[in-house]
Amino acid sequence: MHKGFNYSQDGPGNRLVYHLQGCNLHCPWCSNPESMRVVKDGGISVEDIAKQIIAAEPMFFDGGGVTFTGGEPTLQFDALKELLMILKENGISTAIETNGTNPRLPELFELVDFLIMDFKHYDSIKLKEYTGVGNETVISNIKAAFECRSQLLLRIPLINGFNADKSDAEGFARVLSHVMKKEGFALEVLSYHEYGKDKWEQNGMSYTMHDAFVSETQFGEFCEILKNNSIRLVRT
Repeated sequence: MHKGFNYSQDGPGNRLVYHLQGCNLHCPWCSNPESMRVVKDGGISVEDIAKQIIAAEPMFFDGGGVTFTGGEPTLQFDALKELLMILKENGISTAIETNGTNPRLPELFELVDFLIMDFKHYDSIKLKEYTGVGNETVISNIKAAFECRSQLLLRIPLINGFNADKSDAEGFARVLSHVMKKEGFALEVLSYHEYGKDKWEQNGMSYTMHDAFVSETQFGEFCEILKNNSIRLVRT
């Protein structure tokens, strides 16, 4: 686990961001491949992390707070839930960035002020082919958020050859057009980048992505299809 401050990219305002170790997906474009490996021992106690966060509260300006990301933070579900409860009791704004694959995610809805969830692909078979896990639970959690929450930010990492064609935009729209019409729900489309490429090599892993960049024309056409289906797009 490591931490640091970031402004507006991991939720609103100035936020203390904790990167938790371990991920159940193996996305070949991941920007933080060093966080994939699951580490079972040597962690910091929930109480100590809570003390760190509460002490940092003066830095949470412009509506800021704390964000838990990864890896995949919900792999450490019980500890994360306990920590969120403590922070809620102390009035700390909380956010999580998740791949949405944990079936227990709705248990955290009341404890999380700002929920950011990846929606990498509308086709479960293709998602499983690339990452090792399908999207059934992700879609279930999106629908649960629609029923239980007033806020959700979904993110699509747009990757040529994986999910960036016009037909893909139409596929996403079919799944999302109903739920994303809810006030407080929004979608962010993020173009592929290679910021994590060197990290793969540094960690002794092969970076296998090729011809994955998305052109401005592709990006624009993709977003236009979503907007034409009444899906609200944002940029953070």
